[in-house]
Amino acid sequence: MNSNAISQPYEYDTSRKSDGKFLNQHINYATSMRNIWDITKAYATTKRAAATPTHIPVNEITADILSETHDALFRLGHSSQLLRLDGHYILTDPVFSERASMVQWAGPKRFHPMPINVDDLPTIAVVVLSHDHYDHLDSATLEALAEKTKHFVVPLGLSKHIEDIIDSTKIIERDWWQTVTLEGIEFVATPAQHFSGRGLFDRDETLWASWVINSSQRKVFFSGDSGYFPGFKQIGERYGPFDITMVETGAYNDLWNEIHMNPEQSVQAHVDLKGKFMLPIHNSTFDLALHEWFEPLDRALSASIKHNTQMLSPIFGQSVNFDDLTTNNTRQYQRSWWLNNQ
Repeated sequence: MNSNAISQPYEYDTSRKSDGKFLNQHINYATSMRNIWDITKAYATTKRAAATPTHIPVNEITADILSETHDALFRLGHSSQLLRLDGHYILTDPVFSERASMVQWAGPKRFHPMPINVDDLPTIAVVVLSHDHYDHLDSATLEALAEKTKHFVVPLGLSKHIEDIIDSTKIIERDWWQTVTLEGIEFVATPAQHFSGRGLFDRDETLWASWVINSSQRKVFFSGDSGYFPGFKQIGERYGPFDITMVETGAYNDLWNEIHMNPEQSVQAHVDLKGKFMLPIHNSTFDLALHEWFEPLDRALSASIKHNTQMLSPIFGQSVNFDDLTTNNTRQYQRSWWLNNQ
């Protein structure tokens, strides 16, 4: 197999676009003045006891750890994960900036430092982006990664946000269900139920996606952002079972439940995907909703126990060895570390 084989491009299904805007499969998501008022009121009136943590434990990712060769996963923060598969490093939605915002003097500030600095990262084979929201596409981080990254795999249209800082020959756009194989690893853009936009006037001009990542030995799913929808079962039927599903579990609320899952739905998505181990992501780094900071992990763990599924909850920066997942040596990755840091 050609290590950099790219499937032939094809046109986006125009039945899924309206007036130049990308659409979801199962809903027509739009915000109304009533919805905006309800959200504003909720933010003004909701009282929280623990919106932010007192402390978040973080393990430093050292050069010695990076010199190891076994397949591994490192949770960096929010939706940023570092994967080592077949000796290649892959980054998902890297956000290394202090704030998840269009400016660094305002907006949600991170709870914890990153386990590693951009400068200390090894050569990155592929950066995978799910959509263009500021807590997933951080221009400053991508610019810092530009020289040490071989490929950037993104949903349709998203290159317009990064082509001024990334060599365009490194950027590969994909539609839902379209694939690309890079360094011998297959990446499949799969559906999600969300929306896009970085300003007031570019709503849904770029696509949002989840991603299937298949190496020679592992199958991994990365949800990006999504509401719960039938697509998870479809992805599971086509590409499952997965060794690990990295599923969005945070920043939810009944007021926007179509485009962000609650923890119980996240666990159900993991079941639909035919996942073996679930890593709840999109939590414990930024305050982006109205729940307590630790609630996503608490509720996801309870739902996992109810469904008799395996949830991983590694400390940020901790190396999760894929080989341990096949020998049931997973206790070290399943500690309720957040209970003592509320």
